[in-house]
Amino acid sequence: MSTLVEIQLAIETLEPEARKALGMWLESQNDARLDPADEEALLESLDEAANEIDGGKGISLDDARKVIRGWSGR
Repeated sequence: MSTLVEIQLAIETLEPEARKALGMWLESQNDARLDPADEEALLESLDEAANEIDGGKGISLDDARKVIRGWSGR
């Protein structure tokens, strides 16, 4: 028996919630990964944002929630 068949048989025995979690994990493995340059740029941007927040330049959590709700039309 091949490893793939063994995995498929084992998946059939999982509870629905475990199957759902496995499916989500498998799907996440197909997501595009950042290349090193983009990852570095993202980390620098996050560091800059954290420094701004620490320096009192950020907005309140309530204001951030309002902005985010506006994105979704809620």
